[in-house]
Amino acid sequence: MYVNQIAFDSNGPKSGVVQFDSKLTKAFAFELVNIATGRVAHTGMLSEPETISDWAPGKLFFQANFSAFRVAGKYRLRIKYAGAVYTSSPFEIGEHAVAKRTLSAIIHYYNKQRANTPGELAADAKMQLFGSNDKVDLRGGWCDASGDVSKYFSHLAYANYFSPQQIPLVTWSMVSADEAIPGLLKKWNLKDSLETEALYGADYMMRALSKDDYFYMIVFSYFNKDPNARRVVGLLANSVTTNQYQCAFREGGGMAIAALARISQWKKDGDFTSAQYLDGAKRAFAHLLANNTKYDDDGKENIIDDYCALMAATELWIATDEEQYRTEARKRAANLNGRMTAAGYFLSNDANRPYFHASDAGLPVVALTRYLSKEKEETYRVSALKTIKQALDYNLAVTNRISNPFGYARQSFLFKGKVKDGFFIPHENETGWWWQGENARLGSLATAAVVGGRLVYPAEGNWGIKATLADYAERQLSWIMGCNPYDMSFIYGFGKNNVPYMASNYGHGSERGGISNGVTGKDGCADGSGIDFKREAAGNEWRWTEQWIPHAAWFLQAVAAMAQPVDANK
Repeated sequence: MYVNQIAFDSNGPKSGVVQFDSKLTKAFAFELVNIATGRVAHTGMLSEPETISDWAPGKLFFQANFSAFRVAGKYRLRIKYAGAVYTSSPFEIGEHAVAKRTLSAIIHYYNKQRANTPGELAADAKMQLFGSNDKVDLRGGWCDASGDVSKYFSHLAYANYFSPQQIPLVTWSMVSADEAIPGLLKKWNLKDSLETEALYGADYMMRALSKDDYFYMIVFSYFNKDPNARRVVGLLANSVTTNQYQCAFREGGGMAIAALARISQWKKDGDFTSAQYLDGAKRAFAHLLANNTKYDDDGKENIIDDYCALMAATELWIATDEEQYRTEARKRAANLNGRMTAAGYFLSNDANRPYFHASDAGLPVVALTRYLSKEKEETYRVSALKTIKQALDYNLAVTNRISNPFGYARQSFLFKGKVKDGFFIPHENETGWWWQGENARLGSLATAAVVGGRLVYPAEGNWGIKATLADYAERQLSWIMGCNPYDMSFIYGFGKNNVPYMASNYGHGSERGGISNGVTGKDGCADGSGIDFKREAAGNEWRWTEQWIPHAAWFLQAVAAMAQPVDANK
């Protein structure tokens, strides 16, 4: 029996999954048991049986839906079958329960990820540029993962279509969450600590802004225990480093501009002033308008440039109300609209490659939603809303196109020249080597479903969106919280089962509140088919077990969006 092992929001969907190895002769009931009293609080019928031949041939899966039940408390699911009793892991139901249970730990996680040990600070104050004797002050920032103390705006830039947003996304996510639920954060005594962490991220981005107005992309450790061995680099496959360390919009530059412009409006100072944050964002934006394609590895912009530049232009437009940023935001929104296909997925390029992404799949919709918080002219609004609706419709359609009892978000991708649908990204892709669990992608899609859904599918209850979208969003977070075929809570320190601890250099490693990569397609399946999760894999277990900062950033955004007052972003 598989269930979210942490919490469900009272006003959101709630379900678990029951697996049977034998054919059932009749439908039967499940019970929701109050742990404190031992009494049955709710009874329901299991769904019709489903199969997932790609994952578990011959097994039957049933959904136990108890969305109608809203009474706060701690519970278990229970079924009685063939004289035996089966119970699930315990979980909580309550108002804003997921945010209330997890946000403190997520803030703690980032605080512990700070690159602030004495050795790091000393080395980072005089960080050498690759291929040069020049040194820059790059103190601050967060270590990227529980097994990697490098610091990234982005990586995989050489592959053009995979660049994930890293430190800038984390910072923007913190600012977004802080502004979404200020009352709850104050109530839970978390607002000051979240804002302190966001300002810490902004300060690092300011140090990473070069005197020539581009951002330095990566401080790379080479997996060396000596912090002085690190360099500012561009990064190719197999840890090959270069001096191409300037961030394009898609390589962290756009989201860094967005985060700095947005946090400048707090009128709060970190090591830099709010005025410096805004000035840095303006300078970096102007520089990328003139130089972006020089930094794009293939010399051409693609969808990632569009949504990251849209974020940058939108936040500068909101912060300054200047026409130049409005013009650029509208241009980038039009580019995204133009990338929408009749099938419902975006195109990454100007040809036939569907947009698929292992960590930021929801970011095009989130960027358009943020743009619409400022855009008031109806013509532009209609076009963007249409694109958001098509994207969300497609996410539901591709996910529900086959039997899918866990509701795991499926996607379309290009494999050997043909468009295919699947649960996981293909292991054979443009990077040449990179694939891993996609928990950040799930969080990003849940965020997109909530913030985009409130604009195009508003409804009573279910976080203010229609029930099918809410169920989709809940399933992605529940998967991360334990409702997956491995019965694994990927949020460290929560739930019944966690991934093994991973240690790293300078005393860093796995932390409570950090989220691991998660589940992938079967190791050895080039197209990403099948399913896999490995605790040990001769040094490659990082693909499944390593904590990575984008996972927690997107989870933070999703739970803050779910807890946000429904009419807040209209």
